[in-house]
Amino acid sequence: MHAAAIEAVEVTRSYRFGDTTVDALRGVTFTVAEGEYAAIVGPSGSGKSTLMHLLGCLDRPTSGILRVGGRNIADLGDAELAELRNEEIGFVFQAFQLLPRSSAIDNVALPLLYRGVKGSERRDMAAEALKAVNLGHRLTHRPTQMSGGEQQRVAIARALVGQPRILLADEPTGNLDSKNGAEVMRILEELNSARGVAVVLVTHDDEVAGRARRQVRVRDGLVERDTADGADA
Repeated sequence: MHAAAIEAVEVTRSYRFGDTTVDALRGVTFTVAEGEYAAIVGPSGSGKSTLMHLLGCLDRPTSGILRVGGRNIADLGDAELAELRNEEIGFVFQAFQLLPRSSAIDNVALPLLYRGVKGSERRDMAAEALKAVNLGHRLTHRPTQMSGGEQQRVAIARALVGQPRILLADEPTGNLDSKNGAEVMRILEELNSARGVAVVLVTHDDEVAGRARRQVRVRDGLVERDTADGADA
């Protein structure tokens, strides 16, 4: 049995707006095993983006237990949480989040800079990551010189360059046409199977979610259905 990459137990997240409290998550429980490929799916306002922020250690739960890489994030200070994000988690965003004036290789190398990896080693690792997503010929190109599909592949390379155990992809095909979207999904699936990285993607698209081996459907801040439970497998 695989160890847990992520474990959430009765996780809630509430926000205060003046005298009003909004419960974005109302008690979410599920586990993502190491090497698993899962999709969190749900309509706008369901809580899936809030959940993604929590899983990525970009926010903390209001209550409940959240363990990432076996560590309870409630026990970590801000600096320790930032270190956990950098070492354990790779992020792929819908809007790519690349530095427009930096080359592909420099964009990919950025997470390694925060780890203190030396310049030459950093660039070598970034080049290998770009080759893994079939962009070895675009190392010196800036994002403005690339198609949307190529930019998303740069973002995937950046997410993977530090060899994380968990890759979180937030609407990774949302800004792409069907051809580039299919290519990005193929790369994510290949990296999951070849490297054993746990991939968790958030999407509102049932077709994209259906490519994952597991679907966790969120509605009104709760897990409405989880195919890992066997009911929909």
